[in-house]
Amino acid sequence: MGKLTATKVNALIDKPGRYSDGDGLILFVRSPGQASWVARVQHKGKRRDYGIGSAKLYKLAEARDRAWQVRRALSDGRDPRTLWERPTPLLRTFREAAEDYLAAKAGDAGSKRDKQRTAMLAAYAFPTLGRLQVQSIDADRIAECLRPIWTGKPETARQVRSLIVRTLRYARPDGALFVGTLGPAIADRLPAQPTKGNFEALPYQDVPALMERLQPKTGVAAMALRLLILSATRSGEIRGATWGEIDLERAVWTIPAERMKTRKAHRVPLSPQTLAVIEQAKAIRRIGSDHVFPNAKGLALSDMALTKTLRDMGLQCTAHGFRSSFRDWAAEQTSAAGEIAEAALAHAVPNAVEAAYKRTDFFDLRRDLMDAWGRFAAGESRGNVVQIASAQ
Repeated sequence: MGKLTATKVNALIDKPGRYSDGDGLILFVRSPGQASWVARVQHKGKRRDYGIGSAKLYKLAEARDRAWQVRRALSDGRDPRTLWERPTPLLRTFREAAEDYLAAKAGDAGSKRDKQRTAMLAAYAFPTLGRLQVQSIDADRIAECLRPIWTGKPETARQVRSLIVRTLRYARPDGALFVGTLGPAIADRLPAQPTKGNFEALPYQDVPALMERLQPKTGVAAMALRLLILSATRSGEIRGATWGEIDLERAVWTIPAERMKTRKAHRVPLSPQTLAVIEQAKAIRRIGSDHVFPNAKGLALSDMALTKTLRDMGLQCTAHGFRSSFRDWAAEQTSAAGEIAEAALAHAVPNAVEAAYKRTDFFDLRRDLMDAWGRFAAGESRGNVVQIASAQ
């Protein structure tokens, strides 16, 4: 459609989609009236999108200048995300910051996940927080926002909380330090959530206490549950694990494609805490069985074994829910890019275009992330945002 003009921008502002101006500048209209500028660049063979501001705040000429600044920063070896940390956060409302964050993290226009994120913020966060400046938002205001849905819609509430926290980390110049204190502070201001649902997750703040309770238990199911939590894998992947899949020397567990939901082999970097559990299992290895966690007959544990362990401890959460616990922790307590956390969970890339650009499994970055999760789960580090190298 050629280069954009101010007239074209005004005409497109209510038409959801992505509109290119050339040189990597894109007008991203998420929904009518909600539009942001995105700078799309190729750097070291990888594509990266940077949110550079709301279309309500920045005119076309300003957006072009900002896109140029992003390209120049990369050329100079600087992080474009730091370009406007000082001048913009104090001027932006939470809604504007959230729109910028969503635009920077968006897949193709109109993807299901993008629409869900936008809808959740519009329904549950913007009415309370939308007009507030990002610097004025604290744990009390977030708790006030979440309280109406915290017990009635617990899973939605957790997702909204995560989006709020990620937006603040993205938008504030002190985002990493500020977010490090938010998780416990918000939890202290909200009642306990009901534990119902097929995939109910234990809040990540409670994982270290659970791991401490599991530590002295020597049963096979308890050990399997500890490994599941530390590796953020699925129950079936843990229960079917065999010794032939585990390379202790390289600290890697390779799950074959036929046992993966995505039907692609998945490498799991093993943290020191995870290796300690595997060594415990090795010490009581059953002769004649190749399963890491066999039942009394030497076969794989049943799908109820881990659930029974949780119920015997008085917990109503599920084994699968610990993947959500990990994902919330990664979003709220680390600087890891979303694609690194998604790769750690072996989630499929949602669309073919995005998948074409993401041919790596971020293994080395995932090792850093899983090591940090192991330390957190073991109670060795709490309250500070963990810095993970960029996926760029």
